[in-house]
Amino acid sequence: MSRFLSLAEAVEETVRDGDAVAMEGFTHLIPFAAGHEVIRQRRRHLTLIRMTPDLIYDQLIGMGCAEKLIFSWVGNPGVGSLHRFRDAYERGWPVPIAIEEHSHAAMANAYAAGAAGLPFAVFRGYLGVDLPKVNPNIKRVTCPFTGEDLAAVSAIRPDVAVIHALRADRAGNVLIEGIVGTQKEVVLAAKRSIATVEEIVEDFGARSPNAVILPSWTVGAIACVPGGAHPSYAHGYYKRDNAYYKAWDAISRERDTFLAWMKTNVLEQGPDAFAVHAGRSRMAAE
Repeated sequence: MSRFLSLAEAVEETVRDGDAVAMEGFTHLIPFAAGHEVIRQRRRHLTLIRMTPDLIYDQLIGMGCAEKLIFSWVGNPGVGSLHRFRDAYERGWPVPIAIEEHSHAAMANAYAAGAAGLPFAVFRGYLGVDLPKVNPNIKRVTCPFTGEDLAAVSAIRPDVAVIHALRADRAGNVLIEGIVGTQKEVVLAAKRSIATVEEIVEDFGARSPNAVILPSWTVGAIACVPGGAHPSYAHGYYKRDNAYYKAWDAISRERDTFLAWMKTNVLEQGPDAFAVHAGRSRMAAE
């Protein structure tokens, strides 16, 4: 059953050195506040898993938290490369990082297999592409019923799932609306989980047709962190901060500017800093 904790308590109890950690949110509801808390608590030797690792993983990698990245597509969306990731992979700074690259379809199916408790995912894919040449974890299997040649990848079952959601009710259920990504699957697949939310409510009220509600038994810890997805967006709460993504290219390009920014904006801050961003973004949206 879910418990309501501060973000610092949730990370301290849930994320351990050496864990496989999946922080999901597809463009929408990216758990930046939780990622920053992992950095502040100096977790090390993590295997980071994400369908589209962008700025938050660049920050985690640049601060030495990760030793492996499992992903499908990596970059600063609409801007360019992740310079801290490239520095780690190409030059081993601050620590070397291994990679395992997949397609979006493979990652989504692997999460679904993990959520179902299956050992691997099978799907139509990886035809006419080169990823199987560099990723030995991509296999081919023959359907025992039709003889069809199919792709197979190991299920993803992280030690920890971290998501940001819109609301939690006082019973510990968690609501996601808008672009839902793979948050449901990763929480169900993981051994432990953290959900940060914009607010805690008595009742979810009217819901959109695509709403996802994670029941309280699926979520380990809930932390109320308004603005916790900034600079990504939270449907109905605040818009994406495009200027942040553009500015990150220059900030992260050099090690010294990156470290200075992280010291001022992450190490010397706390979750409350995100509420300010949410307020500004909400005013801009009105």
